[in-house]
Amino acid sequence: MARLRTSGSQPRYHFIIFGASGFTGRFVLEEVARCAGEAREELRWAAAGRSRARLETALTQAAEALGKPELKTEVDIIVADVDDPESLAEMCKQAVIVLNCVGPYRFYGEPVVKACVENGAHCIDISGEPQFLESMQLNYDSQAAEKGVYVVGSCGFDSIPADMGVLYTRDQFKGTLTAVESFLTASMGPEGGCIHDGTWQSAVYGLADSDKLRSLRKKFSHKPLPVVGTRIKRRGALFYSDEIQQYAVPFMGADPSVVKRTQRFLSEEHQESPVQYGAYAGVGGVSSVMKLLFAGLMFFLLVKFSFGRKLLIKFPEFFSFGFFSKEGPTRKQMEGSSFRFAFYGEGYTEGQDPSQGKPNAKIRTLVQGPEAGYVATPIAMVQAAITILNEPDSLPENVGLALYSETFMQLVARFESHAVFFRFSGECE
Repeated sequence: MARLRTSGSQPRYHFIIFGASGFTGRFVLEEVARCAGEAREELRWAAAGRSRARLETALTQAAEALGKPELKTEVDIIVADVDDPESLAEMCKQAVIVLNCVGPYRFYGEPVVKACVENGAHCIDISGEPQFLESMQLNYDSQAAEKGVYVVGSCGFDSIPADMGVLYTRDQFKGTLTAVESFLTASMGPEGGCIHDGTWQSAVYGLADSDKLRSLRKKFSHKPLPVVGTRIKRRGALFYSDEIQQYAVPFMGADPSVVKRTQRFLSEEHQESPVQYGAYAGVGGVSSVMKLLFAGLMFFLLVKFSFGRKLLIKFPEFFSFGFFSKEGPTRKQMEGSSFRFAFYGEGYTEGQDPSQGKPNAKIRTLVQGPEAGYVATPIAMVQAAITILNEPDSLPENVGLALYSETFMQLVARFESHAVFFRFSGECE
């Protein structure tokens, strides 16, 4: 097994999962254990967090879920806390790659990035928080490059399916792709489903700090991306989508931010034609729309005030009609759930001038996978880490705060080899 290390002495572990006893971290732990069992060569890894007892419990649960009793005794535990910089430094010195599962990242993410950069460990996370992602890029890119460290954010459902889906659509299009709209839909089984309230907390604080995000983006001094072809038409706040045959709203996660960063990189560094992007999520029929309108009104009213935010954080199930919960989904609920991204693109066929007339060709592609938050996300995160570990020659030379579209172009092929988990397909019109 290849090992990527750019500075300092050789580390003890290939992977350290930080936050392995958290709700999402436990499923990342299981995915690492599953992949370690399938690896042709030894994958050395450890579980890290602030409570040894909780980490022991997480390993016991993973051992029972996977039928691997050896996990209870053979996996090392590292005690580290975001409030203890020395413990983070000691953890990072022992890792090739730190898989950071501790959120909300706006509160707990920066100390981990700082420790990784200073101690030569590569760092990946599953953040869906644009403010955190972009502030880390602004504050640590040059330091990470000097240290030879990769720091790659959003390596989960936010936002690998969206970003890789746009790139896949571009590669399937015969000509110049100029615009893509994505429509996310989720399916649940008879047991229903929900999302753990950690994601809810990120949404609450993210919307409350939206003004800070706008101020942050001004510091980059980016020039507007050139518009190639017809400018994409933005949809309304709520509309009926003929594409997915249900009502839809603009997607509120990190996908638009991440995709735009990728397109900026491709335009400025590789002189490629940027693709305009619009992201939407299906919400269902009329009854779902009524619930959404009520929940949305309450959310936007309360999130503006400290007292309101405390209420939202304390009672996620009430204010989200059960869509978010402090307990998170059960394993049966996860087994019955799946996601589907439909990408609708348009552009100009080969030989056509994008500056002349309207687009003359369309394409539709699909990215499909299992339950998004706690099945697809751990798979995506671990496969990203394995790519960094095993394929150093395929990684970009300009280390630093890397975009995974730049770093992991081969992830589509890797996911397709795990066809039971992710499926990519497309057709041109």
